[in-house]
Amino acid sequence: MGYKPGRCLLKQKLREIKRNQQWLSEATGISESAISDYANNRKVMMLATAATIAKAIGCYIDDLYDFVKQ
Repeated sequence: MGYKPGRCLLKQKLREIKRNQQWLSEATGISESAISDYANNRKVMMLATAATIAKAIGCYIDDLYDFVKQ
């Protein structure tokens, strides 16, 4: 039995550090539209993207999603 990503917590994480999606885009080189897609649960991040974002905002990859048992 494994886990899959549930709801993305990126909006909350950015709010916690008082930053926005534009800042994250500039800090990571990831397009604002892609960040918006992740934050609004339209797309799930690939592992490398999640690692890049987690490093930029100072959290663990696990902190970016609610994980759901499969």
